Amino acid sequence: MPKMKTHSGAKKRFKMTKNGKVKRGSAYTSHILNKKTTKVKRNNRHPQYVDKTNEDAVKQMLPYS
Repeated sequence: MPKMKTHSGAKKRFKMTKNGKVKRGSAYTSHILNKKTTKVKRNNRHPQYVDKTNEDAVKQMLPYS
């Protein structure tokens, strides 16, 4: 049986935690930040977790993590 390939885009964007959750970065942080509130920008600094509905799809793209 050949090895499964890891999805290149997924390996750059997602990390697996020890408990099996999928960690991701926050969106809306790269530009057009003037109109966003300080609270929104501060909360976006922290990593977030992938929603349960998408978790299985991401885990399939990362078979060896």
